[in-house]
Amino acid sequence: MAHQTVSRSEWLEARKAHLEAEKAFTRQRDVLLEARRALPWVKVEENYVFEGPQGPVTLADLFDGRGQLMIQHFMFGPDWEEGCPSCSLMADHIDGARPHLAQAGLSFAAVARAPIARIEAFRRRLGWGFPWVSSLANDFNFDFNVSFKPEALDRGEAVYNYRTAQGDMEERQGVSVFCRDETGGIFHSYSTYARGVESFIGAFNLLDMVPKGRNEKTIMDWVRHHDRYEDQNFAAQPSAAE
Repeated sequence: MAHQTVSRSEWLEARKAHLEAEKAFTRQRDVLLEARRALPWVKVEENYVFEGPQGPVTLADLFDGRGQLMIQHFMFGPDWEEGCPSCSLMADHIDGARPHLAQAGLSFAAVARAPIARIEAFRRRLGWGFPWVSSLANDFNFDFNVSFKPEALDRGEAVYNYRTAQGDMEERQGVSVFCRDETGGIFHSYSTYARGVESFIGAFNLLDMVPKGRNEKTIMDWVRHHDRYEDQNFAAQPSAAE
């Protein structure tokens, strides 16, 4: 990879100039995040009941006694053999963060339309511990615009990422946030889709710091399930903490 090489003093000047751009971006991001937290809420009137490994689970149950809940809309359709690799990349970041999220009053769960037995097999295969439930028997995915019926796509009535969905994909990715008040009322505060999910993927933040970046021709074209990469050194060997 050809790259400009300069003296240390020239590098320092270039780095300091870029630092000013980074600081401006950070300040702009702070304003954006404050506006996000101030968005209005809408009350969830539907009593969603999911299927968990031990039986029925309500949306309220997924809060696990806390006041906030983040849901990963995981692309894993009813007839799929395994979950989406890109959704799996996000999921790989969750378990390590969960104790910190819980301390801050936030619970996390994944939801997909695959049958719970298939979800559980896939979850065990990839070694995840976060709660994951099936919405196959309810309209949760359709109501939050991450699953689409073929006829809705054909008629151009499906909406994804706040605009008419393009293509024929019946399952899409996203993240939704819910809050619960002191009376037990549940409110939807935020949802993000498509590239909005990238902010949850710590590996991207690391790769974005290095010269090659994500080294991709199209978005996420290199992403695989972590047990399917050619380099299995990390997957095959126990960590230092084990």
